[in-house]
Amino acid sequence: MGNDMAPKLLIEQSGVRSPDAALRLADQTVGAPLKPMNRESQVRSVAVLLFILTVAAVVFAGFNFNAEWKFLVPDDGVWWVENGGRLTADRVDPNGPGAKSGIKPGDQLISINGQDIQNMSGLERQLYRNGVWSKAAYSLLRQSVPLDSSVILVPAERSLNNWLRLIALIYLGIGLYVLLRRWTAPGSTHFYIFCLVSFIAYSFKYTGKLNDFDWTIYWGNIAAGVLQPALFLHFVLIFPEKREFVRKHPWVLALVYVPAALLLTAHVAAMQWLQASERLRWNLDRMEMSYGSLFFLAAAVVLWYSYRRASTTILRQQLKWVTRGTVLAIVPYTIFYVIPYLMGSLPGAGMKVSALSLALLPLTFGYAIFRYRLMDVDLIFKRGVVYTLAAAIVVGLYFALVAGVALLVHNWRPNSGSMGLVLAVVVTALLFDPVRKWIQDHIDQFFYRTSYDYRRTLLEFGRELGAETNLNTLLASLIDRLSRTLAVDRMAIFLAGDAAGEFALAKSFGLSAPGNVDLSFLSAPRPEQAGHLFFENTHQVPRETTEAQQAIARLDLNYYIPCHAQHKTIAVLGLGKTVQGDFLSSEDMELLETLGGYLGIAIQNSQLYASLQQKAAEYERLKDFNENIVESINVGVMALDMEDRIESWNAQMEVMYALPRWQTLTQPLKAIFPAEFVEEFDRMRQDAGIRNLYKFRMKTPAGEVRTVNVAVAPLVTRKFQVIGRLVIMDDITERVDLEAQLSQADKLSSIGLLAAGVAHEVNTPLAVISSYTQMLSKQLQGDPQKSGLLEKITRQTFRASEIVNNLLNFSRTSGSEIGDVNVNKVIADTLALLEHQFKIAKVEVQNAFEPKLPPIQGNAGRLQQVFLNLFLNAKDAMPGGGTLRVSTLNGESVSVSVSDTGTGIAPENIQRIYDPFFTTKTSPREGQARGTGLGLSVTYGIIQEHAGKIRVESHPGAGTTFTLDFPLSKKAVPSKAEYV
Repeated sequence: MGNDMAPKLLIEQSGVRSPDAALRLADQTVGAPLKPMNRESQVRSVAVLLFILTVAAVVFAGFNFNAEWKFLVPDDGVWWVENGGRLTADRVDPNGPGAKSGIKPGDQLISINGQDIQNMSGLERQLYRNGVWSKAAYSLLRQSVPLDSSVILVPAERSLNNWLRLIALIYLGIGLYVLLRRWTAPGSTHFYIFCLVSFIAYSFKYTGKLNDFDWTIYWGNIAAGVLQPALFLHFVLIFPEKREFVRKHPWVLALVYVPAALLLTAHVAAMQWLQASERLRWNLDRMEMSYGSLFFLAAAVVLWYSYRRASTTILRQQLKWVTRGTVLAIVPYTIFYVIPYLMGSLPGAGMKVSALSLALLPLTFGYAIFRYRLMDVDLIFKRGVVYTLAAAIVVGLYFALVAGVALLVHNWRPNSGSMGLVLAVVVTALLFDPVRKWIQDHIDQFFYRTSYDYRRTLLEFGRELGAETNLNTLLASLIDRLSRTLAVDRMAIFLAGDAAGEFALAKSFGLSAPGNVDLSFLSAPRPEQAGHLFFENTHQVPRETTEAQQAIARLDLNYYIPCHAQHKTIAVLGLGKTVQGDFLSSEDMELLETLGGYLGIAIQNSQLYASLQQKAAEYERLKDFNENIVESINVGVMALDMEDRIESWNAQMEVMYALPRWQTLTQPLKAIFPAEFVEEFDRMRQDAGIRNLYKFRMKTPAGEVRTVNVAVAPLVTRKFQVIGRLVIMDDITERVDLEAQLSQADKLSSIGLLAAGVAHEVNTPLAVISSYTQMLSKQLQGDPQKSGLLEKITRQTFRASEIVNNLLNFSRTSGSEIGDVNVNKVIADTLALLEHQFKIAKVEVQNAFEPKLPPIQGNAGRLQQVFLNLFLNAKDAMPGGGTLRVSTLNGESVSVSVSDTGTGIAPENIQRIYDPFFTTKTSPREGQARGTGLGLSVTYGIIQEHAGKIRVESHPGAGTTFTLDFPLSKKAVPSKAEYV
């Protein structure tokens, strides 16, 4: 099988994949072509023979282990050697039974239990007669002085055999796995024979019974032990390809087995013709170990030499970790076991542990043969080291935990017996799995270091690619993650175009500007079924077209992995070598091919998302435009579903109803609006079509009363399906107030014109009456009765004149001088004029003036008349005395508040108080003058002249408050006067 390896590698590297071609080349290297039937028969024969040998080896090993477990070999802890016809103690175990009984090196053994002992066979027979844990009476001679000693025999230490059997199982398992999975791979049969021989060498251990079965085990162990190094050296000389020296001198392979044959012959001769002795056995063991170590080291040297002389990068990478694996397996065993044993040391704990390194050989080479391109040997070597060390640590910790738990159970329940051990095993099994995983993770991280974390998360990254919808961000993230994970020096991503087979460079890393290159080779049909393109030498690709050769050379990428989605190639991922100049391993390629599927779907999704995003942006612009219309309209718009839950609430509704949107959405209509509105809404909804409700007075949550026009229309889809109702509310509160003011102003204007005409007409007769009355009064000064009548006529004439003057003032709209007016000063002066009247009427005045009240534009005299009317009305409203509160406030306007604690105004009179000649003083109380009904009308006119507003709030029996608002002066300067 080794002869097939060189042509196989040549076929792989040249790109030829045909099995028939590989078979023909392999047959040519071996010699004359074989007939298919003969070769098939040969393969079957070899398979049957290997099957029989394997079954026999496993059965014999099982019986041997069972016999060794049942048969305990007694031992006294002394290494006796033949010397002068007697057995002499050469070495004594410091912790053994012999040392505890006083036996020292150099003591001669005379007899045991009275039986004379002259050689090792006699000693072994006597020990077996006594048995384990029995007392044996030793008669010794120490420097010609006879001594007697009692030795309690113990079971011989054979724990190393169990470790060797574990290694044997690893060899057999790896060999079977390779043979069954890749039985046609070059070198697989040879490697399995090597593993089978190693299994026999490490698992066959004679027990000392020396019956026929024990002799079979003994000679099987001897034969396998001498064949193992020769088989391995033979394997190394032809794997992964036959060495040049071996090709020129084929007899070298036969020469490899000569030392093994000589050693086996020496063993047979020693047993048949020479006198068996312990020293002879030890010398043969030392020769066998020396031979094995030399051959294994020679194999390591051959691998190292081949690695140093490798002509191609692929071959160099193939041999790199194989060589290191062999060295790491052989050197610890040679240094820590073979050399100390050759120097005369007995096997100790450290020597036994060093034998575990031998398990790295099957782990490393097994995977190498399975993949037979050997591009994954670095990976399997690391894994071999990881799992070997992990297995050793795990087994040690497991038994340590079992012992610890058993000790705790024994201390807790001293009489637990075997149940305590069972409980310890169960508890340890439950607790051990997290410990094993922790050990495995940390060993993996130790060997893989930084790349371990990247490789472990790379597939997770691939699954997360679909979450990224921006194509540029997706490609940049992919380039960054792969370049760090795989440590490649060059990368590129080519996206498929609209035309079939068209690709374009979308993102790159480490590439010099390639310019315009022909990428048609990415879509060219190829006979290979591989999942990716691989070019070992980008400057030598004879199978490609001239244009493709130029493009491949300029890009200088060795790998091209297609990214598929829905049976279409969406993109191609190109990669170069690693920064150390090595090719990627097959695990890397499998990972990249898996990632290519995720990447293809992610790129397709991002492209679809970009198209969808564009359409969504257009839809969003249209939606925003429509929403802006709804939000910008100066009427409230509210949408309801079929169950009268609020689904939409525009900004004007928030302002008008004084309730934010988040508090209204999804709420039922009756939970938001007052019962009066809900009742009207229910009435309107009974009729189909658009229904209107005019000048509905609706109370808001803020306590205000708003006047609205309401329109209710069905909300329909494009298919004219009713899905709710649309409610439009037009807040006409200010419009109604303005209409009232205009109506009042128009009324006052009409009355003013009428009053002006009447005043001019009435003033003339009043003047005549007044003049003649005064003349008569002078002539009748001596007549008290007539003088009194004339005085009454004169007083009433003046009263009528005052009424006429008030009418003139009411009708006058211009002619007053306008300037800056300090409102605080005007109010203070007016209060001073009425101070005496307030005192008599028992009215307490409380004022709260804003210290820095700005001036307003107006006429101080006219404003004084306003305040005089308001103060006198307040005094008249408090016949029994009370409190008059006057305050000023600076804000968006200058505000004046006049409040009293009088009788108030009846609700039915509130709307009429500004009407001319409307008065409630028709029956004046004592001290009051009869009202003319022009005071508030004149006040209203003066406020309008000053562009102000007047509001009234009154509660019968609780008083009345008038609020006046004046606009700020454009030259407003805060007043420095303070009035208290």
